[in-house]
Formats: sequence, structure tokens, C-alpha cells
Amino acid sequence: MKCIDWLIFKYRANRNRNSSFDSDDETSTGFLGVSDFSDKSIWKALVAECLGTFILVLIGTGSCITMGNAPADAAQIRIAFTFGLTVATLAQAIGHISGCHINPAVTFSLLLTGDVKLVKAVCYVVVQCVGAIGGSGLLKLIVPDERVGGFGVTSIGDKSLSPVQGMIMEAILTFLLIFVIHGVCDSYRKDIKGSAPLAIGLAVVAAHLVGIQFTGSSINPARSFGPAVIMNSWENHWIYWVGPLAGAAVAAVFYKLLFKVHKEESYDL
Repeated sequence: MKCIDWLIFKYRANRNRNSSFDSDDETSTGFLGVSDFSDKSIWKALVAECLGTFILVLIGTGSCITMGNAPADAAQIRIAFTFGLTVATLAQAIGHISGCHINPAVTFSLLLTGDVKLVKAVCYVVVQCVGAIGGSGLLKLIVPDERVGGFGVTSIGDKSLSPVQGMIMEAILTFLLIFVIHGVCDSYRKDIKGSAPLAIGLAVVAAHLVGIQFTGSSINPARSFGPAVIMNSWENHWIYWVGPLAGAAVAAVFYKLLFKVHKEESYDL
């Protein structure tokens, strides 16, 4: 009997240990999201992210190039609405395919909230940067050399503004965008009657109207990365990664902890 009891004890111990290992493997796989790549739709999503960022940078930075003698204020308004409307229309066009992140800051925020897994997030950021370089490269071929100018490269507009201040400005502007995205895309909200893409696009417009004069209002590391690569211009480029990613992180955590609507809290207006 003692021998049988001992065998039963060993069997249960081994089963519990194996269950623990299986659980760890599932947790690891769940966090990494490797299983996402068994679904063919992920490849469509990656192409959509690359194409979407390509279009955003091509059209958006194209609006930064002045072909005539347009007043500076008019140029700022043109740039703000071009970026905002492009984001809104792309969100409507490819949102069902990839979620239309087209922005590493958006992807990073969704990674922090658990809505996107690590491997998928990394792949999204890579194709976003590739698309941004492609969009900038095509624009460089289209625009006459004498009209290239700054080519939409984001930079600190006023030399009295320090790089740290510029980074903080980018963080604040990106916080606005990410907070709006999480708010209008909250799956348990039942009170939203308008267009989520339009709300996101208007957030981009607002951020540009405020931030162009300070930092060029990137709020999107890929948008800054593409022109920087084509023009080989890297002065203070770090602020367009650190600022947006920091702002995105704060906005994502802030919304999830304080404002995210849970199933039992969903309501209609």
C-alpha cells in the first residue's frame, strides 16, 4: 500500500508540475502573440499598415511643401487639416483590416493595454517605418528640387525652445490623440453615435494647430522617421520617439485604469 501511495503521490506531483509548465508556456505565447501569425489575416494587416503609413506620410508631408507664396498661417491650417483628414479617411478605409494604427505610438499604447501582442506590435512598427520611408521617397521624386525646402522634416520651430521642452510638447499632443483613440474605440461604450474616425482625425487637427509652431507636431514617430531618413536629417530626432511614446503610455494606462468602460458598466444614452 505504501508503494501504491508513493506512486500516486509522484504521479500527481508530475502532473501538477507539467500543468504549471503548460500554463507558463501559454502565458508566454499569449504575451508574445506568436499564434497570431497562424492566421493569414495578419499578413493583410501588415500590408495595410505599411500602405496606410505610406499614404499618410506622402499626403501629409506633401502638404508641408509650399509651391507658391502662401502665408505661413494658411500653410499651418492646410497641414493640420491634411493630416487630420488623411488619418480619418484611412481609419475608415483600413480600420477593419489592421485597426489602422499607422503610428508606432498607437501600437505601443495598445501593447500596454494588452490589445496587441508583442510580436505583432514589433512587426507593425517595422512596416510602419518602411511605409513612411517609401512615402517620403516617392514624394522626393515628385517634388522639384528647388521646392523641397525642409521637406516636412519635423524640427523645433523656435530655437528658444529646448529639446526637452519639445519632447514634453510632443508627449502632451500625443496624449490627446491616444486618449481620444481609446475613448472612441472602447468596445463597451454604447453611447457613441458619431464617427470614431472623424473624432480621431479632429484630434490630429487640433494637435497640429497647436504644435506645428513648436515641434512640427509629429505625434507619430514613423511620420518623423520617413523624412529624416530621406533627407538624412537627425537633429533632435529622438524627441519624436521619446515624446510620443511617453505620451501614449501615460494616456493608455490612464484611460484603462480610470475610464475604461467594463461590460457591467456599459450604458446607452
